[in-house]
Formats: sequence, structure tokens, C-alpha cells
Amino acid sequence: MKIFQKEFKFIVKKCTPIQKYREENGNSSSSPRHQLQSHDSGPSCGEDVRQDQQQLLEGISELDIRTGGVPSQLLVHGALAFPLGLDASLNCFLAAAHYGRGRVVLAAHECLLCAPKMGPFLLNAVRWLARGQTGKVGVNTNLKDLCPLLLEHGLQCSLEPHLNSDLCVYCCKAYSDKEAKQLQEFVAEGGGLLIGGQAWWWASQNPGHCPLAGFPGNIILNCFGLSILPQTLKAGCFPVPTPEMRSYHFRKALSEFQAILNHENGNLEKSCLAKLRVDGAAFLQIPAEGVPAYISLHRLLRKMLRGSGLPAVSRENPVASDSYEAAVLSLATGLAHSGTDCSQLAQGLGTWTCSSSLYPSKHPITVEINGINPESHSVIQVGMQWRDLSSCNLPLLGLSNSPLSASVAGTTGTRHHAWLIFVFLVEREFHRNGNNDCWVSTGLYLLEGQNAEVSLSEAVASAGLRVQIGCHTDDLTKARKLSRAPVVTHQCCMDRTERSVSCLWGGLLYVIVPKGSQLGPVSVTIRGAVPAPYYKLGKTSLEEWKRQMQENLAPWGELATDNIILTVPTTNLQALKDPEPVLRLWDEMMQAVARLAAEPFPFHHPERIVADVQISAGWMHSGYPIMCHLESVKEIINEMDMRSRGVWGPIHELGHNQQRHGWEFPPHTTEATCNLWSVYVHETVLGIPRAQAHEALSPPERERRIKAHLGKAAPLCDWNVWTALETYLQLQEAFGWEPFTQLFAEYQTLSHLPKDNTGRMNLWVKKFSEKVKKNLVPFFEAWGWPVQKEVADSLASLPEWQENPMQVYLRARE
Repeated sequence: MKIFQKEFKFIVKKCTPIQKYREENGNSSSSPRHQLQSHDSGPSCGEDVRQDQQQLLEGISELDIRTGGVPSQLLVHGALAFPLGLDASLNCFLAAAHYGRGRVVLAAHECLLCAPKMGPFLLNAVRWLARGQTGKVGVNTNLKDLCPLLLEHGLQCSLEPHLNSDLCVYCCKAYSDKEAKQLQEFVAEGGGLLIGGQAWWWASQNPGHCPLAGFPGNIILNCFGLSILPQTLKAGCFPVPTPEMRSYHFRKALSEFQAILNHENGNLEKSCLAKLRVDGAAFLQIPAEGVPAYISLHRLLRKMLRGSGLPAVSRENPVASDSYEAAVLSLATGLAHSGTDCSQLAQGLGTWTCSSSLYPSKHPITVEINGINPESHSVIQVGMQWRDLSSCNLPLLGLSNSPLSASVAGTTGTRHHAWLIFVFLVEREFHRNGNNDCWVSTGLYLLEGQNAEVSLSEAVASAGLRVQIGCHTDDLTKARKLSRAPVVTHQCCMDRTERSVSCLWGGLLYVIVPKGSQLGPVSVTIRGAVPAPYYKLGKTSLEEWKRQMQENLAPWGELATDNIILTVPTTNLQALKDPEPVLRLWDEMMQAVARLAAEPFPFHHPERIVADVQISAGWMHSGYPIMCHLESVKEIINEMDMRSRGVWGPIHELGHNQQRHGWEFPPHTTEATCNLWSVYVHETVLGIPRAQAHEALSPPERERRIKAHLGKAAPLCDWNVWTALETYLQLQEAFGWEPFTQLFAEYQTLSHLPKDNTGRMNLWVKKFSEKVKKNLVPFFEAWGWPVQKEVADSLASLPEWQENPMQVYLRARE
């Protein structure tokens, strides 16, 4: 316990910034380039930094960061780093640090370094960075708007394409690490660095890569005790933080948290605890290799968490997001993602596993995937079987090229001098996510707390392939209560021939093929996973399925067609004697979804629906994958119930995935037009009329909404959800589904669409009127649409819509 206190205590001992610099960078003898002098100025470790904060915030009462950019959150983790700008949730957007003999000021977006409203702070920052010296201030040419702002207030500065040695202060963006070493040496030897940037865009463009490790700005900043996070912060005008707010520090909070776990007199407010949960998970993503202080912290965190144990969080036993248990979950997840062996932490969890007798396979499993990221859906082969391959001349794994698409090379016994090989033929499904990458299912599951060894050939090690563990991708960090850990999936880049991957919470294994890949067939070998239940319509036989239900006891499995993949608990699959009928029904419904959306069928990329114990929003939500609660599993895999009672929710979410911005008018139609697919599928596939498909579509309810809307003079602000859907249903009941399908197809070819709702609504009025050859202007105006005069004039020559259903209500009002 005392050793924890010694390592975690924020105020440990008196040491100069030079000593701290050496300790945290694994260098006890010399600084970069030159020997650093011990008589540098600056606070000792743990010494009060309030004087620095006061100097930097002098004369400032508020910080208005509404400068046109979306800022990232900052992580302040160094012993000599401190926050300057915080929102009400302690999310940091301005920070500073001492490093060696120099100083650093960091802004969460480069726009903060050029905005006139930030002028007073920037002047304070440059003066503080200069430490009273009268040297030259250099501004990188990419930050040229800062120069006139400084010159206006009498500070001499010049535009510089690069850092040079005669500068006192250097100002730049955080988007290139070409001069990272030079910048670090510049600060260590007494220079001042003013730097700004956000990391969320880099993170969105580099999926599977850790921003704390790979973002260029963090390659520069991590050693200063400052980092830029991929999480965004809502820009606003914030008062200067109170001394109490400015006193929050990751290391200090961690020390208090450790004392609490050890049942000592630790004290941590809930706001600080929630912040520690996020900061701790982020800090653990910073590469610890070569930095003894970080390695020691990882080791001690593991020991601390092993001593406290992981909370048995579940739906029956949820924990508050600002609780100590939630912090333990986040720290344990981050520790596992950092590569630290956390297998002992996972012992006895049992939250996802359906069989305690499961053990990782000792034999390597090789799956051959299609490494081409196609424009259309690609399918290889499916199934799982035992086969006597004595006559196949099959080489064992690793000896030569195998003729099979996938195999498990494991010797289970010999008979008549023949190898009996366990062959695992597995379907590979291509699916593009938001980054146009392909998800390839391996049919394997990694047990919680276990490591899987993944290997591939050197020729494809630098091709951008990634391994993903788990498909429960909802991040619950902002949830009030947790029924599982906030993050339970993990991605690793296969940038080397062999890599050990792990996830504390386990999960199905996927290989992700990046957009534009032309690799062709790729063999991926995985050791340490177990087969998972997998059924592919038209490929898996009933006998194979029954055998899987007896042998493949991984906790999650998949039911797949070319158009949709359902991921559900194995316990639910065990009650499904024959998946074929329900999957054929799903394919019929997906064909209807594609038909209304005017999309190709089969789908280029199958949709996914994943069940989870907790999701980030609503009862279900759209996206890839569509997420639903466990209670919805029976709704999506029971064919008889679907045919008799309908399946409104999942089709509603599939409808969301078909919405396109050209004919959407948010927020009015966001939860309205998606229901067109629910109505269409229920009536054309399930044979359930709209009035029975959802209680909100009963005739009395529909009439009540129309009268209520018109009774308020049809305000557009009230035209949403069911009221907005009514507009479309009246058009459909008069003209059928064909105009919708034709318009959805036409919109796919249109360019330069209006960007505002008024423009888009008028385009829809014009297009729909022309499609049905009726003047629909009076109809849309009755609903409160802002029809423009030029649009009304252009449609005046069309025949009047005599059957306009709104006329009855308008005459009744009159």
C-alpha cells in the first residue's frame, strides 16, 4: 500500500523540472542535445502552480472559444502541467506546462490562437512563455493570422516556415510531427511553445489507430504532460475557472482514488471521479514503452485493480457512472487496451460467458479472407465440419499454401496413418462501415481476459488491415448508469506480421479491410479463440447448425443473409431449431426495404442488428450496427411473431439508414420518414395494415392529430414525428408508393441540393407535384410548409388536386 502512495502521490518530493524531465523520459544523465542545467527557474514538483495560472489569466474574466472550430478535449497528466480553461464538467480546452527550462501553452483548436476575442489570453501566454526575455517570437506560416494580432499589441514577431534556434517563443499548429524532436529540445532548453490543434478529425480518418499514440500533435506533446483527446468539447463562453476547478489534476485524482480503494481517507468529488474515469482511460493509451514512470504506473494500476477486483456489473446490478465502480471498469478496460496482461482481472467475471467450460483453442485457426474491398457484396464459403483429409494432400498450417479457404490445423488423433483434421470453413461477410471499410467475420470468439495471437504474411502486414474484438460498439461513457463497462470493443492495427490482441470483455473477432484494398486472398492465422455459432442462409445445413449448437458455445453468435446479419446471445440461438424460415423472412423484408429506397438488391453491404445489455440511446438506434436491447432478440428471430405481430422497431431503424439529406428536413422528419419503410414492409411483406401495425396509425388517432395541427394554424415547429408522417401517408394513399420510389431514385442523381430546410422542402413540393402531374401547393401549404412564390408559380399550370384530403378539414374550420 505504501508503494502505491509513493508512486501515485501527486506531491511526492521536491525535484526540479529537469529532474522530472529526466525521470519521465527514462534519462537520468543528460538532456536532449545539451546537458540541462540544474539552476533553471520554475516550480518544483508539487509546488503551487497558482502563480502561473494567475499570470496567464490576468485581466480575463471569461474565455469565449466560439471561434468557428470544434475543439477537442485536452488531457493534463504531467506533474508540471496544469489546466487554464475548463467547462462546467472539467473538460479542458486550454492548458500549460513547465518542461525542462521551458514552457508550453496548448489550445484545443488552432482557431483559438488567431481569434481577436482571445487576444488578452494570447498576449499573456506569449509573455509567460518568454519568461521575461526580450527574444524573438516566431509564428509558423500556417498560423499567419496570429502575427497581426501580436503586432497590434506591440509584440515583435515574424513569420517563420520552421523552428529556428534564435527564437524565444515559437507558435505553431499541432498537425505535423516532422519537427517533434526539435520542438521538444527547444522547450527543454528554455524555449516557449504556443501550440494548438484538435485530434477528432485525425481519429475519424485513422480508425483503429490510437490518437494518443499516433496523432502528430501528441507525438510532440505527450512528453510535456499534455495530450489532445479525440473527444470534442462544445464551444461556448466560459468563466475563468475557479481555484477549486483549476486544482483538479489527473495524478492528484488518481492518488485520491487509490487511497479510497485501499479504504483510507481518500476524498474525491463525483465530478472529479467522472473526469478521472475518462482521463484515466485516455492516459493509458499513451505508449509506455521506454518511459519507466509510465511502465511503473501500468504495473501498479494492475496490482491495485487486482486487489480491488472488478465489479460484477449487470442489468440486475448496475453502477452509477460517477461511482468508484465505474472508474474501476474504465481504468481496467484502458489498462487491457494498453497491452498489459489483464487475464487475472477477468477471472470470475462471467458477465458475457454462457459456459464456464469454454477454453481457448490450443490449435491455430487459419481463415482466408478476401482482401479486396469491393463495391459489391462478396461471399466465400460457410460451414463447420469434421473431415478426414488423408486423401487431400493437405499440408499442415505454416508448411505451405493450403488449398482450402479456411482451416483449423489441429491434430485430434490418427487412424490408418491418416491425419484427422478439424476443418473450420467460415463465411466471410463484407460490410462497409462509415469509413467505407469492410468488416469480415471470422466466425471466432475471443473469451474475456484472453489474448489471441494473430499472424499474417509480411506482404500484407503494412496494408492497413485491422482486427476488431467485439461488435457492441456503443460507448456508454455519458450514460448515467452502467449495466456493462462503457467500452467493450477494441481494434488493433495489423502493422506487423504477428500481434497479440486482447479485450478484457471478450467478443466476436473481425478482420477489417480498408477502403481501396486490392490484396486479394489473405490468410490470417488466429490462436487462442473459440468457434462461435454462425448460420448463413443458403450455405449452412440444418445438420451443421445442430452440431454448432452442441459444440460452439461461445456466448454470442450470428445469423446471416447477403442482406442482413443478426448478432444475438447463443442462449437465444439454442432455442432456434431451424434459422432458415426467419432468415428467409428477413430477406423478403430487406428486399422491400431496398425496393422502396430504390437501392440495389441484394444489398451491396449487409445491414447489421446487434443486441446488447445496454445501448447508448433509445430502445433501438440506427447506424452500423443497428443496436437493440436484449428484450428485442425474440422480436427479431421469431418468424411466427414477426408475421403476426409485426416488427416495427427494427424496420424503423432500417428506415433511418435509408434516409438521405436531400429529402430530409431535420428535425421535423427525422423520426417521420423512416416510418415509411415500417408501413411499406408491414403491408407488402407481412400483410399487416398500417392501422394495425402501430397504434398511432389508427384512423381516430390520425384524424385527431390533423385537427390538432390545423387548430393551432399548422405551425411548422409542431410538424414532426407522427404529424409529419401523416403528410406523407396522405400522399401515398392517393398516389401509391411508385412516386416515392421514383423520387428516391432521382434524388440519388441530383447534385447541388439546397442546404436549408426551406429550399429542400420546396424542391420536394416541386418534384412530387411534377411526378404525379398535380399542383400540390395548396396541400403542402395546408400543412404549414413554407412554399415559395416562384415554386408556386412554376406549378400553377398543373391540374388542381381535386381530391386534396386537407380540404375537408379546412372547410370544417371555416
